[in-house]
Amino acid sequence: MPFVSSQGLPLDLCDRTLFAPGPLRDGGHLLGRPERARERLAAEGCLYLRGVLDRAEVLRLREAYFAACDPVLLAPGTTPREGVFSGRVPPGLPPHGAPGHPAYAFVRSETFRRFLASPALTAVADALLGGPSVMLPRRILRHFHRGARAASRAHTDRDYMDRGTDRVLTLWIPVGDCPPATGGLVYLEGSHALSPASYASLRAAADRPHDPRPISHDLARTARALGRRWLWADYAAGDVTAHLPRIVHASLDNRTPAMRLSVDVRFVRHGDRADPRWLRDWSGDDGF
Repeated sequence: MPFVSSQGLPLDLCDRTLFAPGPLRDGGHLLGRPERARERLAAEGCLYLRGVLDRAEVLRLREAYFAACDPVLLAPGTTPREGVFSGRVPPGLPPHGAPGHPAYAFVRSETFRRFLASPALTAVADALLGGPSVMLPRRILRHFHRGARAASRAHTDRDYMDRGTDRVLTLWIPVGDCPPATGGLVYLEGSHALSPASYASLRAAADRPHDPRPISHDLARTARALGRRWLWADYAAGDVTAHLPRIVHASLDNRTPAMRLSVDVRFVRHGDRADPRWLRDWSGDDGF
């Protein structure tokens, strides 16, 4: 599907001024040669790892989460594992991830903790950070349904984690198949090498003037202003992307019946000082 959107603004995947002509290269084969994997990550700012996790385990997590939601959310005749949106949001549902929302309880559940204890995730973090790593407790789970203007604006993680080490690794995990039209993550090529001053003017026209952290809600304007293209992938359950804290990234809107479910976790090297705000469980209303 060539036509996608973000924050309701239309985008054309075939527009070569906005998007790379093909999906992100799989770097999973480099994990057996950690120095090469770190070199690619340092050069490109992100690393796509196809099939790092067991697909069945990922889909079980998807099933467990949507089974914990109000059945009103799911289309009749479909299963929690499919996660097909009914078109109706349960009445009285709190904001996503806030107390009372199923995501709040789920990130504190043994099911979630056991999934993130996967040796495969730790191995990726250790390899890419060049030594023993620690997963930070603030671990975010998001679900987006069709019609929701909830895509992530262009931003860098560093703007949300600026009170500790800069040696942070983010792993983004799609919990289910996530082609571009389902709202996958996109990265602005080479943007980890840009200075914040180079995109400061974009913030002035952002749709959240009260919040200086997002760069822009307009991905086309961002790409054209900085002369760089968005990198994308046709993510599948079991895939992971790793990225550095200064790369500009965003997400697309979900335009499909299946709900997008994803997890993002951060690792630091053992012994490094982490941003203290990331040392407690995530809550959708914590303001970070």
